[in-house]
Amino acid sequence: MICWLCVTSEENWKVIREKNVWGVGEKFRKTIQGVNPGDKLVFYLVQTKKGDEIIPSRIVGVFEAVSKAYKDSSRIFKSKSAGGEITYPYRVKIKPIKIFDKPFEFKPLIPKLSFIKIKDKWTGYVRLPMREIPEG
Repeated sequence: MICWLCVTSEENWKVIREKNVWGVGEKFRKTIQGVNPGDKLVFYLVQTKKGDEIIPSRIVGVFEAVSKAYKDSSRIFKSKSAGGEITYPYRVKIKPIKIFDKPFEFKPLIPKLSFIKIKDKWTGYVRLPMREIPEG
């Protein structure tokens, strides 16, 4: 079993929960193809702003992969890029293990995360839509 950190937005977190699916773009096709049924996906929401309030980046839930990667270009995810709307066509089906009632703010976790080698440059580790993370 492999554990994956999946980085997403507030809007797409709603889609993930409703549809039980995770998706990435063409550039990360090979990464998502490494996901196997039984793997764990930990969801990280990027920092957002609601009015004057800044909501920090946080861990919101853990899911289990229940399929291998497949391609589906239906437009369920919310995103725009300079080249047009992104569909995140490379996807895996997932099922929830735990959705946190109170998400864990990410920044206080950094000192304990072994995959973040350079602690003061931690944002570089969450710029990719997904990455394999070691257990422990």
